[in-house]
Amino acid sequence: MERYEDSYRLCYVRGPEGIIVEMAEQHNRWRDRPLSTSMTRVSEQPSRWSKATVYPDMWVNPDDDPRNSGGVSPDGELATLQDYLSDYRLTLRMKCEGLNAEQLARRSVPPSTMSLLGLLRHLAEVERDWRNWITPSDPLPKLYGERDADFDGAVAEQTVVDAAYADLAHEQAATDAMLAEHPNLGERLGKDGIAVRELLNHRIQEYARHCGHADLLRECIDGRVGQ
Repeated sequence: MERYEDSYRLCYVRGPEGIIVEMAEQHNRWRDRPLSTSMTRVSEQPSRWSKATVYPDMWVNPDDDPRNSGGVSPDGELATLQDYLSDYRLTLRMKCEGLNAEQLARRSVPPSTMSLLGLLRHLAEVERDWRNWITPSDPLPKLYGERDADFDGAVAEQTVVDAAYADLAHEQAATDAMLAEHPNLGERLGKDGIAVRELLNHRIQEYARHCGHADLLRECIDGRVGQ
């Protein structure tokens, strides 16, 4: 009998007698069920691998890692925060490298609607929104539309991929330029008086959280792992 894995869970037989019967019955119903698009053979799951050989838990070797600037760490709080933000931005792009449009748009961790392409679009949207936090003028319109349009519109087309990378680079540069005019971390900006320090920490948190999502999305696409 072939064993199949559902996109959401495996059917195991375990536990006290009542649960064994219940789960066994569920398993019997699945056994004769044809393989559908929501099910994959266990053997078809990608094997885990990394390009790194010096430190196998990393994404690439140190000499190939653009996050390795060498030398001592930055001096001062502002430079340190900017360095962390830069590293997380690079990490997200590295998690997307080497994939085609279909792979980038693939929702590889169901039932989540997230994809790597969706993350690129989402962070471009968020960068734009951060500028709305610190300016007294009318808010900028959303890039992709209301609610989940950043993820819902992440379709497997190269033009969409190219636009997502361009949008992200543009929005990042625009937000960086606006904040460069306010080097005092204690200064409060915008209608709600958010401190520059708080905004910078929030940006780092946002990228770090989504880099964690990118870890799982990428591993489920082609098995590649690494920090």
